Amino acid sequence: MPSDVSEKGLETLICEAMTAVAAPDGDGAALRERSSLYGTGWVAGDAKDYDREYAIDLAQLRSFLRDTQRETAAALDLDDNSPTRQKFLARLQGEITRRGVIDVLRHGIKHQAYAIDLFYGPPTPGNQKAAERFTQDRFSVTRQLRYSRDETRLALDVVIFINGLPIATFELKNSLTKQTVDDAIEQYKRDRDPRELLFQFGRCAVHFAVDDQQVYFCTELKGKASWFLPFNRGRNDAAGNPPNPDGLKTDYLWKRILTREGLTDILENYAQIVTAKNPKTGKETKSQIYPRYHQLDVVRKLLADAADQGAGKRYLVQHSAGSGKSNSIAWLAHQLIGLQREGAPVFDSIIVVTDRRLLDKQIRDTIKQFAQVSSTVGAVTEGAVQLKQFIESGKKIIISTVQKFPEVLKVLESMGSGHQGRRFAIIIDEAHSSQGGNTTASMNRVLAGGGDDDDTLEDKVNRIMEGRKMLPNASYFAFTATPKNKTLEIFGEPYEAGGQVKHRAFHSYTMKQAIQEGFILDVLQNYTPINSYYRLIKTVEADPEFDTKRARKKLRYYVESNDHAIRLKAEIMVDHFHEQVLALRKVGGQARAMVVTSGIERAIQYFVAFRDYLSARESTYKAIVAFSGEHEFGGEKVTEASLNGFPSSRIAEEIQEDPYRFLICADKFQTGYDEPLLQTMYVDKVLSGIKAVQTLSRLNRAHPQKDQVFVLDFMNDTDTIQAAFADYYRTTILSEETDENRLHDLKAALDGYQVYSEEQIDALVTLYLGGADRDKLDPILDACVATYNQELNEDGQVDFKGKAKAFNRAYGFLASILPYTNAGWEKLSICLTFLVPKLPAPREDDLSKGILESIDMDSYRVEKQAVQEVQLPDEEAEIDPVPMTGGGHKQEPELDSLSNILKTFNDQFGAIPWGDGDRIGKLITEDIPARVAADSAYQNAKQQDDAQNARIEHDMALQRVVNAFMQDDTQFFKEFSDNESFRKWVTEMSFALTSS
Repeated sequence: MPSDVSEKGLETLICEAMTAVAAPDGDGAALRERSSLYGTGWVAGDAKDYDREYAIDLAQLRSFLRDTQRETAAALDLDDNSPTRQKFLARLQGEITRRGVIDVLRHGIKHQAYAIDLFYGPPTPGNQKAAERFTQDRFSVTRQLRYSRDETRLALDVVIFINGLPIATFELKNSLTKQTVDDAIEQYKRDRDPRELLFQFGRCAVHFAVDDQQVYFCTELKGKASWFLPFNRGRNDAAGNPPNPDGLKTDYLWKRILTREGLTDILENYAQIVTAKNPKTGKETKSQIYPRYHQLDVVRKLLADAADQGAGKRYLVQHSAGSGKSNSIAWLAHQLIGLQREGAPVFDSIIVVTDRRLLDKQIRDTIKQFAQVSSTVGAVTEGAVQLKQFIESGKKIIISTVQKFPEVLKVLESMGSGHQGRRFAIIIDEAHSSQGGNTTASMNRVLAGGGDDDDTLEDKVNRIMEGRKMLPNASYFAFTATPKNKTLEIFGEPYEAGGQVKHRAFHSYTMKQAIQEGFILDVLQNYTPINSYYRLIKTVEADPEFDTKRARKKLRYYVESNDHAIRLKAEIMVDHFHEQVLALRKVGGQARAMVVTSGIERAIQYFVAFRDYLSARESTYKAIVAFSGEHEFGGEKVTEASLNGFPSSRIAEEIQEDPYRFLICADKFQTGYDEPLLQTMYVDKVLSGIKAVQTLSRLNRAHPQKDQVFVLDFMNDTDTIQAAFADYYRTTILSEETDENRLHDLKAALDGYQVYSEEQIDALVTLYLGGADRDKLDPILDACVATYNQELNEDGQVDFKGKAKAFNRAYGFLASILPYTNAGWEKLSICLTFLVPKLPAPREDDLSKGILESIDMDSYRVEKQAVQEVQLPDEEAEIDPVPMTGGGHKQEPELDSLSNILKTFNDQFGAIPWGDGDRIGKLITEDIPARVAADSAYQNAKQQDDAQNARIEHDMALQRVVNAFMQDDTQFFKEFSDNESFRKWVTEMSFALTSS
């Protein structure tokens, strides 16, 4: 007989895999009870046992209650269709409607004089009675279930039940018959009426659309508005599923996820109904949550490894924006409380460090499903006294912001060694911003327990060194979307490849997968750079000299901040938003825009320009400005609140409501701000690296009516933005470990300057660790400063101070991960911590001062380039370890006359006699230097402080960059190749712009 490749054949395959027996399809004879369970622990249900009036499998419910609560089952008269049974079933249906099937399974129901259990959860180790009860739960799978009371021929492919209560429905499709998961989703939306009892909110935990390639799920059917999410494993950091050598790509769903134990774990620890209140209307809305595949996978793998390894390990989770990190962290924190190893708790306390206010609520909502929140969770909002009360009252989860975390550490330290022997799990949200070196050292020292008052200097130094290390009594769980090199080396898993020890995340869910699965949008799909062209004129008769490099920076800032330039750019932004966003009803006509500026002054300039131009256009919309503190503008002190007309705390809420459509920011709302209505971004700030990724990613939050976003960038180019995002598009890997021998080299170089002596270091450290008054430390430090001033020339001072900073920066990082300690390093670090702030910086006169008073802007124009879809490399990104260089020498200013500086500046930006002088000017002064500066060989040469080698590598990098223009810009390439003076001028210009 040939293979059955029909949809019915897929049903058979699934049901037989779950039950290991041929399941009835609803038309054949019923399969009666069996004495044992097969497959993944399910029994085959019969569609004829389904009661459409109450949406339950009456036969399975009756069997469960008979086996587990015989007297109650008899009293409920379940065998007969009597008024007694009808009252019970009506009560059960009402409770499911009110509370949802998940809560009813967890807590049962009360009916008349009876407390009725409807599910027995998994047993704790050694609890034999609970283990026996768990085996009595009846997990059943039913094919071709006719569910409708009115349309009696309508049937679902598969429905699964626990003790007769429906848990999940399935629509199956088969790509071999040219139907896919998309058809299954469409069938749910078109044919499954959400008014039917089985499809009402909370009646089932989840609805699955499945084919042989992909799995999607939905927690609430709403007709055409039903939102189906992927439940796929991912493949090569992207969407979809990998090939399965042992079966269908999607059989993980019924073979691994929906086992008795697997589904029970989801219902006990993940699935839930949460309530949200609208802060303005007070209206409450309920939503049902079911974990996505990667959320379930990461939490289960972290728990399994922590249970196996015990306390003392570090984990890095690289999960993109849109991954649902908040829920993952909440589920992890809740389950770490009860995690056991060899019968004892793995952790005594869970500390969550986060800057997200919503995370506290999400953790509370999660815990509320399983325990009393007030006795379990404590959020540090009022400081030390509150925290001490939390610890003494036995709070299991303590939530702290990064700002409050130092207070947490101080309280723990003040409590002495009472917490010695305790074990901690520390969950760090956005690890790269929460894990400063000093905070890490303090945390580790505190959690290790206190020392004795009579410790010797050696004892104290050794304790500090041990405190810097990741401790055996604490496990660290670090979550971030954009791991820096330091984060990877501290928390990442080491592995060997190509003779190098590299580091990678314990678990990853990439930006690429999140985009392909539709959880975030691709912010680079419509990226448009804008070029600025301008001409400056000299307004003084004299021709003074200025520092060329500083002058160029000031001139560029002057041009871009000039009132005329700001007005012109503001008009472009407002016109674009009205004509290309509002007119096209982006995000259903609700779209908002963010304007990213380089500072407070420019943000206020834009706010005024937007206000005036919106008024001139007779637009009904307004802008909001966001910046910190008080600033002087137009001769008066202003704040964001005084300009906006409402408190700063309401900015995030007000931008969601008309008339506000523009959010103008100066270093606010550029990280951690989630607003799905943001559709357009106007960038007037230099961005690169992780800052570029975090800033542009404010646009990526999904919205049902948001299918694309738009970036108009006045300051950056495509190559810079592409390079920034490439590091985090797929999994990020640390290319090699930091070389700790550089610390030996730095210490030797510092010792060689003889600014301090070993005796001075020992004396200073002894006084400091002994708690001496401040006036006892200063004489030693001042003596070192005097030596620094008298014995070192300017270059020596620059080199010493640079190397001192590099030593402290590197030691603060490496000390936490090295497998050994070095007392000499620790004492020098303590000494330099106090010495460096006292060292005066070499005097540097601003030889560009006065240039802005000597010039004026003659013309300014902007030119919009073509909209581009920036393509990111489809490969894992490797980033270099923390740089271990320091020192250097004082840069001598390069002086030139004002007229020459302006001539060069205008030649580059507005008066070169080429076919397109504006484009060539930008090529020479921005595009080429940016690409040369990004050359890895050139970067390495600069880090080694070898000027000669750096120049050689620069010239080679420049030639590689120019060669790349051979086809795209033959005129420039020919001029560079044939004209020696032009080539020399471009080379010097590039080196001057990239060498500092």
